[in-house]
Amino acid sequence: MEPTAHGDDPHLVDRVGWLRAAVLGANDGIVSVASLIVGVAAADPSTRAVLIAGAAGLAAGAMSMAAGEYVSVSSQADLENADIAREKQALLDDPIGEEAELAAIYVARGLSEATARQVARELTESDALGAHVRDELGLTDEQSAQPLLAAVASAMTFSAFAAIPLIAAVLAPAAVLIPTVVVVTLIALTGLGALGAIAGGAAIGPAALRVVVWGGLAMAVTAGVGRLFGVSV
Repeated sequence: MEPTAHGDDPHLVDRVGWLRAAVLGANDGIVSVASLIVGVAAADPSTRAVLIAGAAGLAAGAMSMAAGEYVSVSSQADLENADIAREKQALLDDPIGEEAELAAIYVARGLSEATARQVARELTESDALGAHVRDELGLTDEQSAQPLLAAVASAMTFSAFAAIPLIAAVLAPAAVLIPTVVVVTLIALTGLGALGAIAGGAAIGPAALRVVVWGGLAMAVTAGVGRLFGVSV
């Protein structure tokens, strides 16, 4: 962890490694399982069919999200490591040229040429590779790819939030199963949007609205397919 001038007030961007995966998993858990339940209920409103579909969707979705996050973020990590390896080799092959490249970056950011050369020289003497990774590649420890963290965060939040529409379906009377699941899901999506906005330091209204709109659209489309074909989707 690099030293920071905000030790008691960390930057919110430091949360990006797990926040994106957590919000994605939670949103996908609510929307996919709720849509599955609504679609199946529209075709076959029996409690047994709905619960089997919902439980299967929760289990399969959690594993799929974990595997997908791990594979995709691992690919990102591979790219980052490959770039770092190239920088390391470039520093061995042409240290003078790499220092000049670093100075050029600082000039482009607004430093005078003399100051940029001095900064590049001192950083090169201190930690040449770290300076290039941070300032040329734009990589930091806080924002670097973490496949396992992303996979765990995504799977856990998927399971937790996917359980919400499933529990609603279990408790709801058969006659009002679909509207109950829809209402509970929209409320949960509103809360998720607000939580994501708070964690990321963003405005709550727009974040909650976009989550609710897209989730509602997904449920509407799936219910329409279920009614149209009269089969489980």
